[in-house]
Parts: sequence; C-alpha cells; structure tokens
Amino acid sequence: MKAVLSRRAALFGGFCLCCLPKPGFSADSFAMEEVGPGIFMRRGPNADATPENDDAIANIGFVVGRDGVLVTESGGSLADGQWLRAEIVKRTSKPIRHVVITHVHPDHCFGAAAFMADKPNVIGHARLREALDARGDYYRQRLVDILGADKAGSVVYPTQEVKDGAEVDLGDRKLRFTAHATAHTSCDLSMVDSASGLLFTGDLLSVGRIPSLDGNLNGWLKEVEGLRASGATRAVPGHGPVSVDLAPGLDALSRYLTTLRDETRKAIAADVSIEKAVRTVAQSERGQWDLFDSYNGRNVTEAYKELEWE
Repeated sequence: MKAVLSRRAALFGGFCLCCLPKPGFSADSFAMEEVGPGIFMRRGPNADATPENDDAIANIGFVVGRDGVLVTESGGSLADGQWLRAEIVKRTSKPIRHVVITHVHPDHCFGAAAFMADKPNVIGHARLREALDARGDYYRQRLVDILGADKAGSVVYPTQEVKDGAEVDLGDRKLRFTAHATAHTSCDLSMVDSASGLLFTGDLLSVGRIPSLDGNLNGWLKEVEGLRASGATRAVPGHGPVSVDLAPGLDALSRYLTTLRDETRKAIAADVSIEKAVRTVAQSERGQWDLFDSYNGRNVTEAYKELEWE
C-alpha cells in the first residue's frame, strides 16, 4: 500500500526534476504586487521544485485588514514561508491571525511552518487533514531530498476545517471560503474578499501552467462552472499572473479539461491502451501550456482511470 501511495504522490506532488527554473531565476527577483487594496501577491515561476527555487513556485501572498493579516497561501517550503513572512513584516506591524492552505500539494502548504510562532488560525478544507495524513510525510521527505531538512518545513494541519462555507472577519473586510467537491484535488478551498471582490481560486484555476489533475475530471469541470457563476470578475489563480480576468482564464481551463475528457473517452471507446492514450490525447493543447510534457500524460492517466468506469 505504501508503495502505491508513494507512486501516486510522486506523480502529483509537483516534483518533476526535469523541469528546471528559467535561466537567471533567483528568489531575490521575487516582488510583491498589490493586486487590490491591502492585498499583496507574489507570482511563482512555471517550474517544479529544485534546490535553486526552494519550491517557491506558487502564487502566494497576504491580505491586510484593520484587525490583522490573513496569509492567502503560505508557500512551498519553510524557506519560502520565511520569505513571505519577512515581506509581511516590511509592510505592516499588524498580527498574522490566519493562514490559508488551499489544498494538499506541497507548493501550497509547506510554507505554513514559518508562521507557527504567530499562533495563527490555520484554515483548510474539511478533507485536508485526511490528505495530509496520506501524503504529508512523503511530500516532506521529497522536499528534504531536494532542498535539505533546514529548508523543507513540516506538515501543518488546519485548526479551522471548512466543510461547506466559512467566513473570517478582519475588521474592515470579510473573507468568505468555499469548500469544493473533489476537482483539482479532494480538498480544494477558494476564497472571496468582500472589499475587492477578488476570487482566490487556489489551483482550481491555473493560467499558463498546465492544470494538474489529482482529483476528479468531471468534478473539476463542474466546479469550473460554479466559479463562473460566482459573480466574480477578477481572480487570483494558483499559478500564472497574480490577477486575471476570471472568464478568459476559466475558458482556457475548461477547453483543456474538456479536450482531455472527450479525447480520453474516445480512446477508451476505441479500445486504445492507456499507454497509447498518454501519447496521443490532448496533444492539440501542447503549445498552450507551460510544462505540458511533464503533466499531460499524468492527467491522461488519471482521466483514463476515472472515465473507463463510466
């Protein structure tokens, strides 16, 4: 069972070492962008975890309210979380009251360890604990192997588990959370800021970097339509530009996921093997996404396993 879990975790943990960061990458080149009043975000590069980038590959940031700070994403390692915490301290002396973990993948959760001295409320999906129990130790060991124990971080569990919806009040703004059905993962959490109207999607929306299917394809397509009907017009995706028009981003995501679904169904109906399907399905999307060759085959594998039982 452990071997099966490890293989699955290896596929979807964002640790493909063949994908190096862009030439000249340096953590020193990171910059925070104010995407709304009191909302600061950093864009992560479209790369996978390497010793050079500290797994600082996701979009991370924070929201400053009258009564304190909410960390929207904590970063991909202890080192990444420490960088983010230093950026917060540069801008405000208000206490860090909340840390959000949008899902189980390591580039979105291992920075949380950097905030534990602040004793924050850690917000996550009601199924996040289960996912961390299944994968957290494996993910941490992979980070130790890549970054070293001093930079990796540790597994942090939510103290506030969101089953359906929840709300956090920062005094002059409220953050409203939605726990989604299985989609990108089994534990996706999104957030809307009342002051700006911005929708924080986590990896339910990825712009430019190929989506990674680690949950349920049909479920993800359903959640895309839910996001489209949310009323939000601007979004902060898990990867890509730190603020985007929501509709075009969802259109591109839906196009890829629909192509993945429809072509996988055709392959199954034609009795095409999963090995051949990995090489042929959704190839029309190659030029549309960074890291396509690293993740599309994995997505096809997951889609095939789901759809062959329809």
